[in-house]
Amino acid sequence: MIKKLKLIMPALLCCGITVYAQTANVSGKLEGLKEKEISIYYFKDGKAVTDTVKVNNGQFKWVTKMAEPQKVGTMLFGRYYQFFVESGNIKISGGKSTDEIKITGSKSQDEYEAYDKTLKDLDDQESPLYKKWGKVSKDEQIALEEKVDDLRKQRRERNNNYIAAHPASPLSISMVSEKAMMGSYDEVALAFDKLAPSAQQSEEGKRISERLAILKRSAIGEPMLDFRQNDTDGKPVQFSAFKGKYVLVDFWASWCGPCRAENPNVLKLYNEYKDKNFTVVGVSLDDKGENWKKAIKDDNMPWTQVSDLKGWKNEVSTYYGIMGIPSTLLIDPQGKIIAKDLRGLALTKKLAELFN
Repeated sequence: MIKKLKLIMPALLCCGITVYAQTANVSGKLEGLKEKEISIYYFKDGKAVTDTVKVNNGQFKWVTKMAEPQKVGTMLFGRYYQFFVESGNIKISGGKSTDEIKITGSKSQDEYEAYDKTLKDLDDQESPLYKKWGKVSKDEQIALEEKVDDLRKQRRERNNNYIAAHPASPLSISMVSEKAMMGSYDEVALAFDKLAPSAQQSEEGKRISERLAILKRSAIGEPMLDFRQNDTDGKPVQFSAFKGKYVLVDFWASWCGPCRAENPNVLKLYNEYKDKNFTVVGVSLDDKGENWKKAIKDDNMPWTQVSDLKGWKNEVSTYYGIMGIPSTLLIDPQGKIIAKDLRGLALTKKLAELFN
């Protein structure tokens, strides 16, 4: 019996050390933080969770189980702020804005900040372009969009190169995860394949794998879901009714500013190509019918509009894993997806390529 206890005690001590080693102790001291509490968004045991942390004179403490490093999010000084947390003692200090925040004790955060500095030249080029956005002539706007698109391509290339060079890094896993939020299946799958097996089998790696299965549904060449939703008069519309046409499936909502800003461009293209076997089907992520109908009227959208008025839980957008709008799928006459997330200049170019 004594021998058995001797065997159990080291095992308990071992387990205790393991649990302690997987604990993140985050201490914050931010001079200008006026909030009484903050919310921290992260993943725990495979699920998205939110912890509420009390703040006293700009100071707070957050302790949580953290088996793997991960990027967490919170609201600080009125802005959404993300940083890497891992097991150990992490300190957050600073002044009156997110620009003044300093984080110590997280190797993943150090890596993140070092990589971010390598993108400064792209940031410096991109920032002034957005200040002119929508305030210049049509030709100048086209030039702006082309320049921004080129800078984004450079950013993606550096991103992919980093992942390939650091396949097991928590930062690389996070980069692929962020691509999976808004990217295409092919882009995300290519980046995921660059990760080391250990990274692919991490908790975040498993979430990316699950996300890929959803993104596969909107991959180029996949058949469009033959969904059925009601129009503004409450009459059911079956998507297969549009077979034989090129269809732009436009996911939008009345409350989405960028969606409303894009509507005039879609209207122009609809009028230009509606007699050339092209149409648009709007799928709204609204949850209030009156707001949806008013936006359709205000923006003068004559094409078919449908919605189940479930907001972000719209059954079609959920099926395709859409996490941001505006978002589009371009469908060919055979009902297959031929392009994704085209808008602005990119949409104009693609339709000109198809019809001109």
